[in-house]
Amino acid sequence: MVSKSLYSPQLLNAKLALVTGAGKGIGRACAQALVAAGASVIAVARTDDDLRSLREELGEQLIPWVMDATSEQFLSQLADQTFIDILVNNIGSNQPEPFVDIEEATYERIVAMNFGSVFKTSQVVVRNMLARGEKGSIVNITSQMGHVGSPNRTLYCATKHAVEGLTKAMAVELGKSGIRVNSVAPTFVETPLTKPMLEDPQFSDFVLSKIPMGELATVEDVANAVVYLGSDLSRIVTGTSLLVDGGWTAH
Repeated sequence: MVSKSLYSPQLLNAKLALVTGAGKGIGRACAQALVAAGASVIAVARTDDDLRSLREELGEQLIPWVMDATSEQFLSQLADQTFIDILVNNIGSNQPEPFVDIEEATYERIVAMNFGSVFKTSQVVVRNMLARGEKGSIVNITSQMGHVGSPNRTLYCATKHAVEGLTKAMAVELGKSGIRVNSVAPTFVETPLTKPMLEDPQFSDFVLSKIPMGELATVEDVANAVVYLGSDLSRIVTGTSLLVDGGWTAH
């Protein structure tokens, strides 16, 4: 649970944010933090129970959309939501395995979720922002793996590098319209997705050995960065990646 005391509810007052993958982990923490900072949040997730509990916790500022953020249904509904100020592209997946073992179905699924969803969702939101003539902020959740390579993560690294490139190109193209585009690139965070991997002592030791600060990031660490990039505190920041990685990429 994100502490409301960290944020002024005036920081994002009257703003509408949309967070994909908001049911658990980083996305859930982002929704909590944005609401604590005063925003209303459309929380998108596939699991009704997750969003119901989030709504009970956060109240009317939380607007649940129970749907798949990679679906045409989602994109159609999103196109009708013309007043989004902040977009947080958070959904993503990984299937660690050797490069030569990656099957076409895995390739299609990971690319569609990690890159395709960011591209398509952003395109719909930006069209509406441009039509309104309003400023906005897009925050893409990437990874330290969008800046480095790693064994058994070639596909994941490739998609996250792609989103980092998309972030920069969008920032350059949309800057004059007042639309800022940035990424948040965390190190390993214990979430339902990563917990099984981190329970392997050998893998956990490897991860911690790469982080000079010697600890994992928390979902709250990532959410704090998202609030900063979504707010006017970062009004002249665009086209950058905020690395929440404990120093991993400083090696």
